Amino acid sequence: MISTAPAALDPLSPRSIVLSVLLGSHPPTMPVRRILEFTSLFDLADGAVRTALSRMVAAGELANHDGVYRLSGRLIERQAEQDAGRQTPPADWDGTWWTVAVLSERRPMAERRTFRSRAIGSRLGEVRPDLWLRPANIDVATDLPDALVTRGLLTNVDEQQLVAQLWDLDGLRARSDAHAARLDVAGARLLDTDDRALADAFVALAGAQQFLRIEPQLPRTLTREGGGEVRARYDDVVTRFRNRLATFFDARDGGRISTAVR
Repeated sequence: MISTAPAALDPLSPRSIVLSVLLGSHPPTMPVRRILEFTSLFDLADGAVRTALSRMVAAGELANHDGVYRLSGRLIERQAEQDAGRQTPPADWDGTWWTVAVLSERRPMAERRTFRSRAIGSRLGEVRPDLWLRPANIDVATDLPDALVTRGLLTNVDEQQLVAQLWDLDGLRARSDAHAARLDVAGARLLDTDDRALADAFVALAGAQQFLRIEPQLPRTLTREGGGEVRARYDDVVTRFRNRLATFFDARDGGRISTAVR
């Protein structure tokens, strides 16, 4: 079972802030000047941010072209997974399930970790490391390496019991409630003129986005637990955040308003 219990947000290191702001930007690019302006909201020294950027380029997480940084590699897929998490799942479900079975008996650790990350990003539930399932009310990645992906009805299975086995439904509800509450506070604070409210809202939005990336988007016929309230609040808060951030940037560059962060 994939853990969905409430957890503390990732530490606000220069790396985590840069990744989060680029993951929330469309396209996922930003000039270094903009990045330094944004990270100044968190009282980070320019030198620390530049060091983090260099390390991220060396690790293949970012690409740099003439001082403009963009997401690279697996992070492009992660952004797509996050964007999908903000979408409301279809109301209808035909009762079929996705089944993903790993064909290899032995895989290197790096391959197992990559596969697991992509499976979770597809909102699959883990039966065991080589077998993953989920209701087929949404699409999943069908290009998972060395895996058989099928779709069909399950027989002789209590589907609600299976869902409870695959996902921690109580944890989902607790985590959903926690993020909804954080977003409510962040949205109210964005009415203040203090720029620190931007930083606080960013933390709340990043945490909610991490949750929505793995929230399984289950059919309502199987469970009422989910991220619907978080999605609604996220869309409202991110709109306020984007408007405040545009004003923040505009005050620093004499009229060129950025609307990159979505």
